[in-house]
Amino acid sequence: MLFKLFYSLSSEISFFNVFRYITFRIILAALTSLLLWFVFGRRFIQALKSLNIRQYIRPEGPAAHQKKAGTPTMGGIFVLGSALASSLLWADMTSPLVVIMWSSILLFGAIGFADDFLKIRRKRNQGLTGKQKLALQIVSALIAGLLLYASPGFDPTLTVPLFKNLIFDLGPFYVLFAVLVLVGSSNATNLTDGLDGLATGPIIMCGATYMIFAYCAGNSVIAGYLQISKVFGAAEIAVVLASLIGSSLGFLWWNTLPADLYLGDSGSLSLGASLGLAALIVKQEILLILVGGIFVIEAMSVILQVIYFKSTKGQRLFRMAPIHHHLEAKGFPESKIIVRFWIIAIILGLAGLSTLKLR
Repeated sequence: MLFKLFYSLSSEISFFNVFRYITFRIILAALTSLLLWFVFGRRFIQALKSLNIRQYIRPEGPAAHQKKAGTPTMGGIFVLGSALASSLLWADMTSPLVVIMWSSILLFGAIGFADDFLKIRRKRNQGLTGKQKLALQIVSALIAGLLLYASPGFDPTLTVPLFKNLIFDLGPFYVLFAVLVLVGSSNATNLTDGLDGLATGPIIMCGATYMIFAYCAGNSVIAGYLQISKVFGAAEIAVVLASLIGSSLGFLWWNTLPADLYLGDSGSLSLGASLGLAALIVKQEILLILVGGIFVIEAMSVILQVIYFKSTKGQRLFRMAPIHHHLEAKGFPESKIIVRFWIIAIILGLAGLSTLKLR
């Protein structure tokens, strides 16, 4: 919380007064985590190579992906590390919401780390079993939901976008709803992480949208004007999201096609959970379906593929799932799929922001 030290000097040096502004700290948080990637990113990749921490590709996956085998993975470790360092400098780490946010991110990151570690150790694309991973996610989400529900002044209601008077009080059932959101968002993000930079782009777009939501919800004047829920301390969540966005941008520098580094489950599960938790905190839960539409589409393509495969006894709805692999199989170049998904993510983010005044 370096900003508090700087702000304490404002009585002597007026310049340091800027550190009391959330907007200034949001910018610093993003730039700090991004700078850490520029300074230490190459060294981190070299360290992964020396430790032989490399990606294993499923034999049943797209044939073109076999050449990606051996690329360093577990980039999520540095994504979270640089973002946490930035948050320690520029966010109020004593805020209950920030504590819950980072605790949840690290819990999901630990699950992803365990999965990645087992894959590296076994030298094949099999870490935790599906049941093990899901059970750990549910437990982590349950802890996050209980902490959120028990936090001072938290409102366990569910608002419906576009309808300012349509509000449902879920009471203690909000905890179960939180589990659904967190497990869903983390898994959907994990499924999207299948092409170089494909998941990172929408993560940044979705994170930026919820950063704006958090800033608005944390400001009583803006929240009152927009007629959205005022959430005490939500503005600090905007600083945390800024640190994650900056770190994701830094990771994207090395993850862009052709990738020098992969995110791994340690990154995709934790970043997906961060988006879900941000939606819960700022009371824009349902909008995550729209803003994170890319993740929803990817997850639904897998669900539909499984249902169709079982109901037709072996036939496939898509050539391959998730849907980005289906598009690859139909001959779309990887770069075209990635950029077009980014464009869609931007459109969905803007659509989500437009609902702030459509009530």
